[in-house]
Amino acid sequence: MTSAVTSEPAKGPKLALGANAKSRPAAVLGWALWDWGTQPFYTVVTTFVFSVYITTGAYFSSDPNDSNGPSLALSVSTAIAGVVIALIAPVLGQSADRSGHIVRNMRWLTWGLGLITMALFFVAPRPGFLVLGLVLLAVGAVVGEISGSFYNATIDQVATTRNVGRVSGFGWGMGYVGGIVVLLLILFVFIQPEVGPWGMTDTSMKIRASMVVCGAWTLLFTIPAFIVLKDHPVTDQTRARLGVIGAYRALFSHIATLWREDRHVAYFLIASALYRDGLAAVFSFGAVIAAQSFGFSTTEIIVFGAAANLIAGVVTILFGLLDDVIGPKIVILICLGILAGGAMVVFFLHQPAYAQPVQICDAVTTACQANPAYDPNLVAQGKTIFWVFGLILSCLCGPAQAASRSLLARVIPAGRSGEVFGLYTTTGRVISFISPTLFGVFVLLGARLTGSGATQHWGLIAIAAVLLIGFAVLLPVRAGRTNH
Repeated sequence: MTSAVTSEPAKGPKLALGANAKSRPAAVLGWALWDWGTQPFYTVVTTFVFSVYITTGAYFSSDPNDSNGPSLALSVSTAIAGVVIALIAPVLGQSADRSGHIVRNMRWLTWGLGLITMALFFVAPRPGFLVLGLVLLAVGAVVGEISGSFYNATIDQVATTRNVGRVSGFGWGMGYVGGIVVLLLILFVFIQPEVGPWGMTDTSMKIRASMVVCGAWTLLFTIPAFIVLKDHPVTDQTRARLGVIGAYRALFSHIATLWREDRHVAYFLIASALYRDGLAAVFSFGAVIAAQSFGFSTTEIIVFGAAANLIAGVVTILFGLLDDVIGPKIVILICLGILAGGAMVVFFLHQPAYAQPVQICDAVTTACQANPAYDPNLVAQGKTIFWVFGLILSCLCGPAQAASRSLLARVIPAGRSGEVFGLYTTTGRVISFISPTLFGVFVLLGARLTGSGATQHWGLIAIAAVLLIGFAVLLPVRAGRTNH
């Protein structure tokens, strides 16, 4: 059995990433601006602003007593979008490889993402508009993931085996910084002021108007990427003549070939799917843990998120330099080890639930009083712990993701970038249920063992476990320090 994940690419098939090509700084910057430009959909739309707006029962629930309805509907639409992504990502990538139109497809999808984001303006704060909002979010998620897969596949146009770590880290870091810049712009210009731009005072209107800004941001800042990136159509035109069934048949054939000839690439796809699910859980549940287990207010969460993203952007760029020195696999293992350890430190140093300023109410008189066991010093201490180790957790997710892209880019055979990065996207989606499921299991386990109703921090055990499983699966993968 041969392996593509080695330090001797010359002995195997021709790789997509060249060893001697030149990498121009202007081209790298233009490429990285795509990540900067598309971040509003993830930071503002799906994480901090619009997702909160559309799950607010006062706006979109037809039953005032059922505030969970919109949230459950969002989870269903998100799950459907994930299934669609998993099914079509590698096939669309393969089709783009065959036609040589990766950049063209990426351009249309990116512009579509910008327009979808702007269309969220039409989601008025009434129950009848919930379906429109969910459909736009789901379609946006599909379009964003597929365009991101194509974007990853274009790294071979701006990087070489000598600097792919730096390039990947720089792009990922630019995404972090761009996301937080546009988030702060939206918060301080549109949402927080009592009177927003153009005299807007209604919160829902300010949120909807900010979606137009986010969409325009995407359309504007991704232009440099499409100036520096070019399609290189294949010379064998017969490669572009597969139908849908033929495309899936060819996909399964390539997967079988990958397993036989490049098994360590397959191992890496499995390992990365596992630990990327854990990394996603850090962001998905970080705010929940901060609020429910450490008493963070909404403002404190936003401030923490801003600080975490800015620091993460810088750290990711710096780790990109380390990637090219010691190799992406070692970078990933370092990050996963520290992440798992940090999660457990936060768990063990968490202050008990009674430290939070909860109210104790008499069931007969309904009179309430502050919990006599409440200790503001313990609360402050717990928040300090979360700030320190929470920032460590946030900062190392980006380097692990960027190094994963770097490692995969080093070993993809020429002409297979779209397909392999499509598989990379698909494998992550297929098992994306693991961390959320285990998170819920451990939260319930913590509640049963402690008798407390605030055990969200027990979910950190689940996150650490998934990261360590990914760590273990990645260990036997053969990966040289560099490919030169």
